[in-house]
Order: sequence, then structure tokens, then C-alpha cells
Amino acid sequence: MPKHRWGLWSLVTATVMLAAACGGGGTSTTAAPGGTEAPAELTPVKLQLQWVTQSQFAGYFAAVDQGYYADEGLDVTILEGAVDIVPQQVVAAGQAEFGLAWVPKALVSNEEGAGLVNIAQVFQRSGTLEVSWADTGIDHPTEWAGKKVGTWGFGNEFELTAAIEKFDVPDVELVQQPFDMSLLLNREVDAAQAMTYNEYAQVLEAVNPETGELYQPEDLLVVDFNDPEIATAMLQDAVWVRADWLEDPANQDLARRFLKASFRGWIFCRDNFQECVDIVLANGPTLGASHQQWQLNEINKLIWPSPLKIGIMDPDLWAQTIDVATSQNVIEADPGPDAYRTDLAEAAVAELEAEGLDVIGSGWQPVTVELREGGE
Repeated sequence: MPKHRWGLWSLVTATVMLAAACGGGGTSTTAAPGGTEAPAELTPVKLQLQWVTQSQFAGYFAAVDQGYYADEGLDVTILEGAVDIVPQQVVAAGQAEFGLAWVPKALVSNEEGAGLVNIAQVFQRSGTLEVSWADTGIDHPTEWAGKKVGTWGFGNEFELTAAIEKFDVPDVELVQQPFDMSLLLNREVDAAQAMTYNEYAQVLEAVNPETGELYQPEDLLVVDFNDPEIATAMLQDAVWVRADWLEDPANQDLARRFLKASFRGWIFCRDNFQECVDIVLANGPTLGASHQQWQLNEINKLIWPSPLKIGIMDPDLWAQTIDVATSQNVIEADPGPDAYRTDLAEAAVAELEAEGLDVIGSGWQPVTVELREGGE
């Protein structure tokens, strides 16, 4: 195991911050279907998010708003996240048919008996970064030697600790950070963990006291775990269901329809950027308009392009995730071939292709987002 020295660790803080910046579970909201004529009878199902309403989940809100679920005969209730609910446990307990969770976290739950299967790998890339100020020169894991490096913990640290081990970085002091960028902004750590779509933007939404203007990307350096040289990125947002629930052919058909509508929602958000942001805003996120624009732009980067088509698992990235998870003792062993299946996503994608939709997004380009102070 790596020679990590943990500082600023508080059991009280740990109890409060049970979920990752993009993890959790909690209260429920249901948006009314719209857009197209719904079948006479809809089957009610629930989707458990990892966190509160935000553009990280825009495709699902769009699928409700645009009537895509209703088109597939589904009445989908979206359950928001909070600090006290773990999505995969909600699904395992039968309180929701579908749940969103990072792959390693769900696999931990499976080793504890959750009995879940990944039916769609929506995010094709990791959104995790380690962010530093440009004047530190920290642009590679080797530069963490002798430095204070922030992490949320709670299962979010393994890409970081795997990189420390891979490059044999000495004397790293891992610091428990809150789910914001205050330690970096106050220069209490040399590097801080951030999601591309959330905490990284929070730095750029803060005012630089030396200039009176917002910080800019050139003020920062990042270590991206997707970098092929580093290659410790782990798969994140995926759709999970109970394996025993899928034994019923009727539920397999229901899952296919759910995935088809969900993928269509993400395609809508790719091709109708501002309208999709407006849908998220209408569902009451806690952060403002420019932050939601930034977030959707970055989320689209994690999905598009999907070289194997949206929602289809990349076996190489799965293998990399398993290698990191086992090397970091996240899970005891490779879960085997039954931990994910691609047939339902493939069937959903085939129907979308037959309808003339682009399920790869190779020509997609990100937009330019102008952040405002506080993400307003």
C-alpha cells in the first residue's frame, strides 16, 4: 500500500459527508411528460439519481420533459439524491427499478450482496481531476511528492491513490477536503480533487482578489486520470438494476424501453444544448444558470463521442476499472462477466439508429460557456 499520510481527518465531518460530490440519494420529484402523445396506460418506474437535480442528469429530465419515457409506455419518477442515500442500495432494496452509480461503488455493494448488474455505461470517461494553481507547476502525479493533496475519500480517492502508486510518488500527504474548493482557494492544499463539471467550475466562478475578475483556466493546472500516460481513470455514471429483477422477460423489455428513452434524452441534450439546460433549471437545481450550462457542456464531453454507441460498455475501460479497483483493494476480486450486460443497450441503440438518430456523436463539438460569479 502507498505511504500516505492523512491529515485534517474528522470523523464528524466524515459522518456528515457520506456521499461523493456526485453521489448520494434522497427526496423525490416527478416531472410531467410532455411533447408527444402518451400511450393510454403507463407503467410506473423509479430512477434513483446520485445527487440533487443538476445537469449531470440532464438526459433523464429531458426524457421526461420531452415525453420520451411516455412514448415507451413508462411513467418515470426521478428520485433526487442527498447525503444519506446510496443509489445502488436503493435499487438493491427494491425501492427503485433503476439507479445511477459509479462502477467501483456498485461493485463494492455487489460484494456485500446487492446483486446488481450494469445495463448501460452512459459516461465513457471519468470526470475526476486533481487541480492545482499554475504557479505550483503541478501537472503530473510525480509533482505531488512532498505535497498536500486533497481528496473527498468515501470511494472517490482510488484514481488518485492508484496514480500515486503507479508513479511511486513519495511523501504525499492526503488531506480530507470538503465537497467544495475552499482548501484550494485558500491555498491550504497544493492540489484538490474536483469533477470537471462541478468543483472545477467553482474555482472559475470565484473572484481572483488580485485582479478583481473571475479566475481563468490559465490560472490552473490539472492532472486528468484519463490521460493515457496516467490511465487510472475508473468508469463512473452507469445504469444499474437488480439481476434477479431482470430474470423476468417483461422487465427486460421494460429496461430496453427505459434505456431507449434515456439515450434519446441524452441525444436531445447533445443537439439542443440551451433547451436542455432550461429543462434542468425548470426542475429547480440549487446552483445557477451558468453553472448548469458549464456542467452540461462537460457532461456531454464525458458521453460524446461514444465510439461503441451510447450506453455500450467499452471492455478495455471496464478492465482498467477492475484493475484499479482490485489494486486499491476497493473490491476483493474481478466480479466476472455477469457484472454487466450490453444486450439491452444494444437493442435500444438499434431502434434509435433505425429511427435515424446519431448514437455515436463523432461530430459533436463542445460550446463555449461564460461562467458568472457564483455560477449564476
